[in-house]
Amino acid sequence: MVECDCGEIPVVDANDTLRPIGVVTDRDIVCRIVAERRNPGDHTAGDCMTSPVVTVTPETDLDACVNLMEERQIRRVPVVDERGRLAGIVAQSDVARKASRRLTSDLGREVSQPQAAGSRAS
Repeated sequence: MVECDCGEIPVVDANDTLRPIGVVTDRDIVCRIVAERRNPGDHTAGDCMTSPVVTVTPETDLDACVNLMEERQIRRVPVVDERGRLAGIVAQSDVARKASRRLTSDLGREVSQPQAAGSRAS
């Protein structure tokens, strides 16, 4: 994450199928490993990933994508192709570059709302 300057890394089932089975965010690592005083070096992505993963397709329109991100309070959503293979990620910053100010503002406000205890958004 530091090397690639990213806040989320998708976890796939295998290198040949590339179907996402979860995501690991910087927040996942902090809340599920570091906050419990466990050594991150002793754990795998599977130990702290958020699963099941929420995805969209390349055909998903931007409004629907933003609505999903708001509903799930997530800042990033993996994009999968027709075979379910990872094709990319739409991030909140991508929306900010492509969408209207209103849509961008709404997304920022909605994904930043406090979560109910025990919920696991990424």
